[in-house]
Amino acid sequence: MKLIKKIAAIMFAFMMVVSMSCNVKANDTTATTETGEGKITINNAIPGQTYKIYKILELESYDSTTGNYAYKVTPAWKNFVDGDGNAYLKRVDGTDYVNWVGDATDKGAHVKEFAKNAIAYVKKTNSPVITYKEKKAPDASAGKTTSTVTFDSLPLGYYLVDSSAGSLCGLDTTAKEVTIEEKNGVPSVDKKVSSTETGNYDTSNTASIGDTVYFKTTITAQPGAQNYVLHDKMTDGLTFNNKVEVKKGESPVATSDYTLKTSDFTDDCTFEIVFGQTFCDDLQKDEKITVTYSATLNENAVIGNVDKNTNETWLKYGDSQSTQPKPTTTKTFEMKVFKFYKDKNDSNTEKGLDGAVFTLSKNPNGTDPIKLINKGSNTYRVAKKDETNTITEVITPDNGRFTIQGLGAGTYYLTEIQQPAGYNKLSGPVTVVIDENGKVRVGESEANPVKVENKTGTVLPSTGGAGTTMIYLIGGALVLGSGVVLVTKRRVKGK
Repeated sequence: MKLIKKIAAIMFAFMMVVSMSCNVKANDTTATTETGEGKITINNAIPGQTYKIYKILELESYDSTTGNYAYKVTPAWKNFVDGDGNAYLKRVDGTDYVNWVGDATDKGAHVKEFAKNAIAYVKKTNSPVITYKEKKAPDASAGKTTSTVTFDSLPLGYYLVDSSAGSLCGLDTTAKEVTIEEKNGVPSVDKKVSSTETGNYDTSNTASIGDTVYFKTTITAQPGAQNYVLHDKMTDGLTFNNKVEVKKGESPVATSDYTLKTSDFTDDCTFEIVFGQTFCDDLQKDEKITVTYSATLNENAVIGNVDKNTNETWLKYGDSQSTQPKPTTTKTFEMKVFKFYKDKNDSNTEKGLDGAVFTLSKNPNGTDPIKLINKGSNTYRVAKKDETNTITEVITPDNGRFTIQGLGAGTYYLTEIQQPAGYNKLSGPVTVVIDENGKVRVGESEANPVKVENKTGTVLPSTGGAGTTMIYLIGGALVLGSGVVLVTKRRVKGK
């Protein structure tokens, strides 16, 4: 249904327009001119919304007995009556008096078309002169969610009422006081993020630098939608991939119904989606508009369990209203490593060990190592897919410590591919798990840093050393002993 169809229930006063006439005689004793008696009350007004009234026609006089009315177009609306409104209202003999000339067989439809064109004229003209009065709905009283807006002391005439939520009505002589029940609602926005396109979407996720992050924004639209513009702002750690997909319900929205803007903003957002008014006119109560898009976590990402790599979305609508921003957070973490050996004289003392070569992989066997960028100071970060000058091997410095940054939650395998000289090589990769909160664990224990010990082998005896000397001495003693025994036996026999 079109915007105007949504508010047909509050357009009842328009129906009397068909009786407008200029056949009021100056000497008609029942002719009456009344001013300052009109009143428009908007119940269930949305707090903070701005309601505007536009005086299209003024009532010069009327005769309640004959049903004759003399309406004159106001100066601000003459161009409309002579243009887009000419199919419904016509000036009489070039004067400012007007008659209703809409199709009498389908009054309701023509009244709705007339109102729709009138609102379009307001938006196109965009002049403060055309607005008769405006008021912002006050805050709701305790225990309530809506408030009331009243326009009183209005000269009798023909008015339109418009708000950012899309309310419309007419006021004429037969309804000096018109009450509108605000049936439109404020649109809302929800925002979710996921590490995979088809995965679970939530308010936060984790990712490694270079990974694609997927976003889903859901607009809950309301009837009377006007000037819908979706704004999205990403922090420096996220790079928008310059493509969006828009659906209304389950159906794709034609690109002709919206415009994606990535530059020339009045604010510092990353992109905007401007929805066409024809598309907005078709929106029904609580209808869902889903916008999906992606970004890449880049080298500017803030490291750690902090809400710094954010994507924030809000919807502007109406004249200047805006929904509350909805943020998502993408977190990325770091792994600290300490390569050490234990002091021979003090087993409680751990000393850094240089010269060990490590790779980091997501494969259990340590293959296909993660590409890294050397940031200096023994700190490395995960490389983006298109970066050059990458490395896969990290060599421990004198203190045995290094850090790898830009890692999403998951299981990693730290493999020693070359041990320092004189030390035993590790039998296999060290399994390291980073959880969704950035906690690093090895086995069941939290590891900050991940400690990797190298052990040296036992020193074997060498030629000419004390070990062989002892062997020689013992052997010599045995030979001498054997000689003594032999000599003794011969002497015994000789006797």
